[in-house]
Formats: sequence, structure tokens, C-alpha cells
Amino acid sequence: MKKLLSLIAIAAFGLTTAFAQTPATAPAKKVVKKEVKTTAAPVKAGVKQEAKKVETKTTTTASKLKADGTPDMRFKDNKTKAVTKVVGPTKKDGTADMRYKANKAAAKKN
Repeated sequence: MKKLLSLIAIAAFGLTTAFAQTPATAPAKKVVKKEVKTTAAPVKAGVKQEAKKVETKTTTTASKLKADGTPDMRFKDNKTKAVTKVVGPTKKDGTADMRYKANKAAAKKN
């Protein structure tokens, strides 16, 4: 009886560790806005003054991509679809009905 109970306990422990969740990953990086700085040289007599512009652009798209590199469909930018011209009849959802010859020909052109 002890062997049976210990076997059940070992099996239960093994199953709980096998289905444990993976640890949470680090949060996605935020997009940093660009900064434009202008600096002016000291004014000298008879010398044309020039303003220098220093632009720093640091943007990351890591927040819009999944870890495997595919677009994250939770964001509006990634949900935009290519506009296709529908020539023939359409289905209820607005997409071209591919049972018709006119829609098949239009799809081949694209």
C-alpha cells in the first residue's frame, strides 16, 4: 500500500512540474521620440554664422513584432489589409466570391 501511494505521489508531482507555466518575459521596449537640438557657434566679426542641427532618432519596432519576428496583430498598424479590386460578385463579408470567373481573373492579375 505504501508503494502504491508513493507511486501516485511521484506521478502527481511529475505531472504538475511537466505542465508548469514558463516564466514571464521582459516587457517590450517603448518607442523613443526623436529630439532635434540646434547649436550655434560664437559670433566672430566678419564670419558668417551657421547653425548646426543634430538629430537623434532612436525608434524600436520591437513592440509591434512578436518574439519570432511576425507582426503582432493586436496593433492597428499591423491590421491594415491590402486593398483588392473586386470585379464580380462578393460574399456577405465583402470579399470576392472565387466561384466566379471574373473574380478569379482579377486575382490572377494581382
